[in-house]
Amino acid sequence: MPTALARTGMASASVPVQAAGHQSSDNLLIARIAAGDHTAMRYLFARHQTGVYRWLVRIVRDEALAEDILSEVFLDVWRQAASFEGRSSVSTWLLAIARYKALSARRRRRDDQLDDELAESICDPCGDAETMMQDKDRDERLIAALSRLSDEHREIIDLVYYHGKSVKEVAAITGLPAGTVKTRMFYARKKLAETVKTLTN
Repeated sequence: MPTALARTGMASASVPVQAAGHQSSDNLLIARIAAGDHTAMRYLFARHQTGVYRWLVRIVRDEALAEDILSEVFLDVWRQAASFEGRSSVSTWLLAIARYKALSARRRRRDDQLDDELAESICDPCGDAETMMQDKDRDERLIAALSRLSDEHREIIDLVYYHGKSVKEVAAITGLPAGTVKTRMFYARKKLAETVKTLTN
């Protein structure tokens, strides 16, 4: 796990994570963080650090950079908790902050290519494709198929099928209209299925 996190003062292996009602309890944690509660900050960090960190790594393709951005994300949460209006879930808010910071960092590096690390971590989003890949070559075919999607389509696949976000939540994270998200998801699934079928033949 990221070593740089210790520098933020938020990493704590002893902080337990509540098992149920994450969304409602996340909102309570944010309210407590807005009031300056450091314990609530540690709870929130323990609950979401892994998911946000992996999301960052897939975007910036650099673990050290992802660690630094992760620290920035949760520092922003600490500073901006009072401005959270609850229009989306806390996890969606965190991913939106992380995405903005990661894309800014990636633009600064002028590196827009996503590598196979993204593909390896995404579950197969298409039932037809999954049916065609029930053998030992499944992962290789999926990686090859995902690598042929555009960055925009890969991002939608990642959010919907890896992070389990709804169309509305993806729209909130990416800043895209819900209709655009639906369109990109449709074409991404179609392209993925067609590519997997070609690789299978």
